[in-house]
Amino acid sequence: MTKIVGVSFGTKNGNNDCICKEVLRACQEEGCEIEFIRAMDLDIKHCTGCITCVKMLMSGTKNMCIHKDDFDWLAFEMFNADGVIMVDPIFETGASGLFHTVMDRFGPRMDTGNNFISTQIAQGRLAQGGDAAKGVVVPDPAIMSPKVVSYIGIGGSDWGTHVQSEHQIQAMTPSWKVIDNEWVPWSKTALMEDALIERAHQIGVNLANAAKDIDNASYQGEPGVCPHCNCNDFYLVPGENRAICCVCGLEGTVSIEDGAVKVSYGDEDLHKAHDIISGKQIHGKDIQENEGRLAEMRKTQAYKDRVAFYRDFITPTMPPRA
Repeated sequence: MTKIVGVSFGTKNGNNDCICKEVLRACQEEGCEIEFIRAMDLDIKHCTGCITCVKMLMSGTKNMCIHKDDFDWLAFEMFNADGVIMVDPIFETGASGLFHTVMDRFGPRMDTGNNFISTQIAQGRLAQGGDAAKGVVVPDPAIMSPKVVSYIGIGGSDWGTHVQSEHQIQAMTPSWKVIDNEWVPWSKTALMEDALIERAHQIGVNLANAAKDIDNASYQGEPGVCPHCNCNDFYLVPGENRAICCVCGLEGTVSIEDGAVKVSYGDEDLHKAHDIISGKQIHGKDIQENEGRLAEMRKTQAYKDRVAFYRDFITPTMPPRA
């Protein structure tokens, strides 16, 4: 049976919980198995940027994190489903801090490209046998399994210009297909707005249908400015006609057509998009090369001396402890 997991990042029985459950109700009506998770109930620590996961992935030894908390449980509840709905309160125009923490823990450890490269490395070492095969662990295929996902941002005002792109970046890491990506302004009274409940229900129907046929699933939301990923967030390079999509990373040119802003890309650059396998492989290989350079640099006395200098220059201030 097709399974949909709903994750709410809001307070208990608040707007986020209820809207998430309405999406799940629609999925259940479409014949799906459903599961509801409240992220605030979980112990999920911040990513420290220690890059242990990257070093292990690029050596084919294991996909692991230094933290021992609830993140792996949450991630694999989603990995073992067919579709995911996340409903998140908007903080300062974007995703909540808790959502960011989950997103940070997804990458680069759960990046499809990194796990694809790690699988090749691990399988190569296993094929060699002997010492080369010692400690080798092939990444769990569930991490790279196809998935569909939808997002709803719940805003307390009309200030939510970054939330859609921040949500979509989470999908980019594990290569999940985004079906709907919406944000709702002025939604303190969301539960009494029939139109919003009906829209959440339709998002659930869309997600359920997409999860039943992932290979042919497609984006169902309003078209965005980015012709590749439907993102509306761009970095405009000062002094140049160059716009970089804040989600897929493609670089294009800006024009005004029929009074609307349009960004165009060259066909020869589409393979570089960060949300498709070819782009992820390019990015993963870049990471692998940089990790190799760093590993060699750490062996030098000059590097050790510089780290020691800054370590001893000043120590962190700490609050008083009782």
